[in-house]
Amino acid sequence: MAASLRLGRQGILFGLRFAKLKKKSWISYSFQDNVRQFFQSPYFFGAAPVKVEMPALSPTMEEGNIVKWLKKEGDAVAAGDALCEIETDKAVVTLESSDDGVLAKILMEEGSRAVRLGTLIALMVEEGEDWKTVEIPPPVAATQATPAPAAPTAPPPHPPRAASTGPVSNITQRAELRLSPAARHILDTHGLDPQLATPTGHRGIITKEDALNLLKKFPDSKTTPVTAAPVAAAPSPVSTPAAAPLPPGSRPMYPPQSIPGKPGAPGTFTEVPASNVRRVIAQRLTQSKTTIPHAYATIDCDLGAVMQLRKEMAKAEIKVSVNDFIIKAAAATLRELPEVNVTWSGEGPQALDSISISIAVATPKGLITPIITNAADKGVQEISANAKALAQKARNGKLLPHEYQGGSFSISNLGMFGISEFSAVINPPQACILAVGTSRAVLHLTEETGALSTQQLMTVTLSSDGRLVDDELASRFLDKFRANLERPQRMTLN
Repeated sequence: MAASLRLGRQGILFGLRFAKLKKKSWISYSFQDNVRQFFQSPYFFGAAPVKVEMPALSPTMEEGNIVKWLKKEGDAVAAGDALCEIETDKAVVTLESSDDGVLAKILMEEGSRAVRLGTLIALMVEEGEDWKTVEIPPPVAATQATPAPAAPTAPPPHPPRAASTGPVSNITQRAELRLSPAARHILDTHGLDPQLATPTGHRGIITKEDALNLLKKFPDSKTTPVTAAPVAAAPSPVSTPAAAPLPPGSRPMYPPQSIPGKPGAPGTFTEVPASNVRRVIAQRLTQSKTTIPHAYATIDCDLGAVMQLRKEMAKAEIKVSVNDFIIKAAAATLRELPEVNVTWSGEGPQALDSISISIAVATPKGLITPIITNAADKGVQEISANAKALAQKARNGKLLPHEYQGGSFSISNLGMFGISEFSAVINPPQACILAVGTSRAVLHLTEETGALSTQQLMTVTLSSDGRLVDDELASRFLDKFRANLERPQRMTLN
């Protein structure tokens, strides 16, 4: 006791001396700096972290998936080094570090899905600090990812009550049966359990006659069936399959979900998780069809000159496709009609300075539109090389953001799948998309000689935004496009 009082008195005296010293500036600054440096040092609180958050790697990105970490905890990181691979709504993009330091803690492991923007995914410390003592911030409830979602657990069973057992079992059993309106009225009026009725109607429907037959079996309608219901519902869910089987050809009104690992019963379904790409495609298509007034125009193009030119170029070992000529013809037409090379913003139309063609590429994860920039200034051979490289990167999920963001005009070609013609959905904020079908041989009557000849015709359909491109402008565009495609010499081929 005496020792503790002595220590307390010494502490008070030390505090008074420190208060007096604080009045002298030439002593207080050095002493306070030392105190501040001590209490803010890593040895006292731990290393101060540098936060690494989920960034927005595309304009439409709202969440991302952690595909792979390229650095391990404790690895030195320099500015510009690749930290991890993130799957966005468009492709798999590499996240680069913007600071120097050491990767101290990975908060979102590989395989984390639906990580929202701004979510903390890792922590770094500065060079020289002990990365093992990094301070981990408290988790924020708003930034939860789905790698470890809490499995929806069934609510705890309520204690059985005599007054509520009858109605609950009645509701659950009715969901499995189908009743006619008259039968439902009879059963509700007399308080009968529909599970006790034998359905004889089409597809297992309980008819009025079935309800009347049940009423004859239970003349005391208000007591007997209600007390029998708790007895049937009292056992565990094992007694549920013991319900009367539905007649052949019948089906439940609400099909239950199938159980993983077990064979699906008739009428069941299995939920398929949607990828980020699929969700964004659904959002964009819904946005396009509900906010853009689509107008459609169709025209046939003769591919005879393009086929002949392809043969001549093949002799010189220059391999190009019909789609390459289509891209070049569309770019040349946009140069002739700059009114079509526009996009729609919230304030109105915006004219674009460059002509960049978006080409639709099908990938296992969904559709993506890489961009051939400045297509009007490129020849068919260069366009072909760019299209092949972009399509391969798209299928491998290696497109960079600038390779699929932007674009002024889209082309979707389903001719290689045998589709004769179709209408495509506009890719906002663009004004048009050209849907290309397959080529077909058509007999044509020559006016000069009156003889029959074969033409290779291809049908294209232009989907245009009625706010930007009216019907007259769309018709002029298709007319010039056909002229460029049928006379490829008008276009620059080198």
